[in-house]
Amino acid sequence: MKAFRVLVIFIFVLMAVNPQETKAAILHEKTRKLINQANQNGPYLGLVIPNLFEMNPLLESSNFEPRDLTIDFQGRRFRFGTIGEKQVILVMTGLGMLNSGVTTQLLLSLFDIEGVVHYGIAGNANPSLNIGDVTIPRYWSHLALWNWQRYGDGPDDELALEVNGDYTREIGYIKFANFSSNVTNCDAHDNLLNNVWYQPEEVFPIDGTPEERQHAFWVPVDDHYFKISEKLESLKLEGCINSTTCLSTTPKVATVLRGASASIYLDNAAYRNFIYEKFKVSPVEMESAAVALICLQQRIPFIIFRALSDLAGGGSAESNEAATFTSLAAMNSVTVVVEFIKHLSANPIQVA
Repeated sequence: MKAFRVLVIFIFVLMAVNPQETKAAILHEKTRKLINQANQNGPYLGLVIPNLFEMNPLLESSNFEPRDLTIDFQGRRFRFGTIGEKQVILVMTGLGMLNSGVTTQLLLSLFDIEGVVHYGIAGNANPSLNIGDVTIPRYWSHLALWNWQRYGDGPDDELALEVNGDYTREIGYIKFANFSSNVTNCDAHDNLLNNVWYQPEEVFPIDGTPEERQHAFWVPVDDHYFKISEKLESLKLEGCINSTTCLSTTPKVATVLRGASASIYLDNAAYRNFIYEKFKVSPVEMESAAVALICLQQRIPFIIFRALSDLAGGGSAESNEAATFTSLAAMNSVTVVVEFIKHLSANPIQVA
């Protein structure tokens, strides 16, 4: 009893000295127990979603059955439930590459995750696709890791730190002088912005040697997931927002070669055309490549679905594209994700 009184006094004094840290420690312990309990019921399929307007159609779908479990950790909310026969965890990332990378790493570090599905809306760079279409790229890349070349240097000149293996000229570059406007009576012109060279990401896989970097530019989605997704190309998608606002084409599901990400909202037709011609990318957006890179490093199978809400830079037949068709694109992306998960339940990965 004396020892118990001493312990009570010690805790009281600790709380009086630093109540915030004590409260944080208690809350952390509660969270840790919830995570452990959740993992006893795993594994889960992780659904990584950029924003609430893309998550809400899934939360409101009759195909999603929520569990009475939500875990808040480090500014993220992890929602538990089932879709078909699959146990899932939903988490919102927020805008951009940093948020999506951090959130995906938290998901994989905290929980027993068998695979990751990332979905949302995107701009379109592919002239053969239309607003409302849901794209399933085979490869993803981050197109905003650059080496900005010194003015006066050109393609034959070595980049800064290239000799160390930090940078490369293998992927290619964009020359700003090629996009100058109002240039007349001149066969050759220049631009002080010179050239930007695209660079691969440094990655450190969990099965590699710590601190020994590898490089990745195009990250492939999981082969098994991609083969399942090919079965969705006949899926019927929504083409109307209401009785008076409909798309001029019937939306479809399309497997495509490549998608690209950057923490840049792309609304420029010249750059859209450039990256399509150079890299053959279809969806362009702000989060997916970070999800892909984290899954690559953690050796977790993943796939990404992006519904096209606008033609990046404008020029389509639809008016006010992004503002008008965002909700329709988000709904179509959820429709495809739900069907993919149902097919995945019927076609699980065979472990040798």
